[in-house]
This record gives sequence, structure tokens and C-alpha cells, in this order.
Amino acid sequence: MTNSGKRVAWVTGGGSGIGEAGAEALAADGWIVVVSGRRKDALDKVVANITKKGGKAEAIALDVSNKEDVNKAAGQILEKHGRIDLLVNSAGINVPKRSWADMEVDGWDKVVDINLNGVLYCMRAVLPAMRKQKDGCIINVASWAGRHVSKMPGPAYTTTKHAVLALTHSFNMDECVNGLRACCLSPGEVATPILKSRPVVPSEEEQAKMLQPEDCGRTIAFVASLPPRVCVNEILISPTHNRGFIQTPHNRD
Repeated sequence: MTNSGKRVAWVTGGGSGIGEAGAEALAADGWIVVVSGRRKDALDKVVANITKKGGKAEAIALDVSNKEDVNKAAGQILEKHGRIDLLVNSAGINVPKRSWADMEVDGWDKVVDINLNGVLYCMRAVLPAMRKQKDGCIINVASWAGRHVSKMPGPAYTTTKHAVLALTHSFNMDECVNGLRACCLSPGEVATPILKSRPVVPSEEEQAKMLQPEDCGRTIAFVASLPPRVCVNEILISPTHNRGFIQTPHNRD
């Protein structure tokens, strides 16, 4: 953090779900938040909502699977603000055809490109600035599926989220000497728009019992608020009503 107290956060996948909630929680805590995502209209709504509440937010349209565009976005933030104190990697997708019986290679590639490659591209893009600052925090949004293998998310999603967890720990092993830290946030079921890509979309009643985006948003803001000496290596969080514990395999969507 600078002497002026200026804190700059970059939130990918900031147009909806966990990314949007994280951006709102960070802005409420006084962060300057730059949200990025593929849908400019959604980003503009997030910025408008944050600004309306007295926060500071900006938008950059971005597909994190394009490493050149990722580097340009990071450069744009640095050119304007001079620093990036926090990166929240929240961009992520899944596909309807996700089981071994119906998965397609194109679907696998799409999930890997965004859920894993995109995370790496963004981490590498902010790394030089954070090293120069000798300070910086990265929060990678993974999943319960990054710790516990189950059939429902499918092999592509499960594999990428396991990889993000490993990537986070690897980052801490190398970059702790530079004053940098990363947290892997692994939530169980969250009632976000990504649920619409499931083969069977959970009912409103089921979604009401899940984690809500704001639960994850507050968690992101909490990790970001801790002093630089603290590294929260990973957080595994789930709904109290955990369907993975309750349902039998034949009832799972």
C-alpha cells in the first residue's frame, strides 16, 4: 500500500457472480477496483452500482484466455494507477457436455484456456509490478472440485480447479521471498449464473441453500484486508447444507 493509502484491485470475471460480489465488497472497503470480463455491458452495470454507492470502479473488456490482451489490460491499469495491489482471478466457465460419455475436445480446451491458462496469464501479468512493490496479494477462485473429485463438475472443470490450487501453492513457494502471497479460495456450490450451464439446473429452493455470491465476496475482502505479513494459503468453504454430503450419487445433477 502507498503512503496515501491507495489500493488498486483487478478482478477478472467481474461482470457477475463471485467476481462481481468481490468487486463490490472491495470497493466498499475503499479499494479502487478494475473489473474485467468478456461482456462490457455487464461490467458497466457493476461499475455503475459501485459508483452509486460511493465506491471507485472501472471496467476493461477482456477475455483472459488471450495472453496478449491480458498483458495490455495489466499495462493499462499500471499506466493509470501506478500499481496493482490485488489480483482476484474469478473468471471461470464450465460446459454442459462435461462427462466422459459426452465431453468434446473443444469444450475441454475452452475450459482449460479460461480456468487455468487465464489464471496463469493474469498472475504473470501482475508479477513484475508486485515484485517491484515488494507487496501484492493474489486470490485465485478455484472450487470445492479443486479439493474433492466428484462426477458432477466433469473432468475438465475438476482438473483445472485442482491445477489452480497447485499453481497457488507453487506461487507462494517461490514468491514469498518477494513479499508476495496468494490464496486459493475453493467454494462449494454457489448460486451464480454458471449453474445455468449444468445438465440439470438446480431449483430456486436448492440455490437458496447454497453459498451466495456475497458470501464469497466478503471472504475475498477479508483476505485482502489482512496485513502483508499474513498469507492465507487456501480457504475451503461450503454451504452448511452441502448436497455433496447429503445426496446419493444417482440423485446428483
